[in-house]
Amino acid sequence: MAQRLHLVFGGELVDPQRTEFRNVDDIHIVGMFPDYASAHDAWKAEAQRTVDNAHMRYFIAHIHRLRDEEVDGSATDESGN
Repeated sequence: MAQRLHLVFGGELVDPQRTEFRNVDDIHIVGMFPDYASAHDAWKAEAQRTVDNAHMRYFIAHIHRLRDEEVDGSATDESGN
């Protein structure tokens, strides 16, 4: 069975209506998680911790969707093929 990695990260946004970070250098990398359930738990904890700041947002990135080793020309394939 393939691993389904998820990255949880967040930071302060320029505008709460958009997803542009105020300072990319200050993005908080919470961690990489082996399944959605554990990633969601980490996301929820960080979101609740920063609930008083309307500009703070945390996200779950589905890393396993970025690269499918069995499909030629996957989304992150930079070989130009």
